[in-house]
Amino acid sequence: MGASFLITLREGLEVSLVLAILVAYLVKTGRGSETGAVWKGTGLAMVLCLAVGLIIHAAIGELHGTANKIVEGSIAVAAAGVLTWMIFWMRANARSLGSELRSKVDAATGAAALGVIAFVATVREGLETVLFLLSAETGSSSGSQVVLGGILGLVVATILGVAIYRGGNRLNLRRFFQVTGVLLILFAAGLVGKAFHEFREAMGLETGLLIDPVWTVESGLWAKGTFYDFMKGFFGWHARTELIRLIAYIAYLVPVMYLFLRPAKVANTSSASRPTSNDKEPAPVG
Repeated sequence: MGASFLITLREGLEVSLVLAILVAYLVKTGRGSETGAVWKGTGLAMVLCLAVGLIIHAAIGELHGTANKIVEGSIAVAAAGVLTWMIFWMRANARSLGSELRSKVDAATGAAALGVIAFVATVREGLETVLFLLSAETGSSSGSQVVLGGILGLVVATILGVAIYRGGNRLNLRRFFQVTGVLLILFAAGLVGKAFHEFREAMGLETGLLIDPVWTVESGLWAKGTFYDFMKGFFGWHARTELIRLIAYIAYLVPVMYLFLRPAKVANTSSASRPTSNDKEPAPVG
């Protein structure tokens, strides 16, 4: 449940941030009557993402044996790749997100164009969320926990989105995305390890140096129970971890975490390009 909560919280807040910027700018520029198009585009995107998620989940549920393991491994690889791209994209583009969206709104001359802007922004994050939740579900002992965690994450993201719209820069978005980025990198590392595990099983490799467990925990919090399920679903921990899974985990985690945490180069901006304190718009997240 922890992994799905973090996923929908992060993705949901990104959508909320985009919608807050769009609505705030429309209101500020005297186009408040056109906000309905934004909500229509957002609603359509949500319905489409939900339908895609249900279809994919149903299709995966019909698979068994080797085919199921290959699909689960492939989903884990895809989710880890998209997750990594998303984290670094937000890190690099957060500062310019607001200006880019405002430029698109200025270019949108009708309700349909505004709806498309909201639809594209929402459907991108929504489809990413579907992919991540499918990975969390296949790695969790309970699909219902994934759904519950996902719903809670969306609720919190919505509350934060309203707070961003009303409070502007009161929420430290830069710190939020940095902390959640670190946690999601740990989650992605678990997905990479899971992918190698699934592909290994699909190939029928059951013995050998890379297959033998590095450690085996027989009892206690780290072997079973709620805490174990949380650590397994969130961080990829397993009571019986084979060497190939551990190598894949570390090979992904170390370089990606280093690249994410190293200081980013920030270009100097002139004071003329900075928004005034009277502008009621969400602050940049970078």
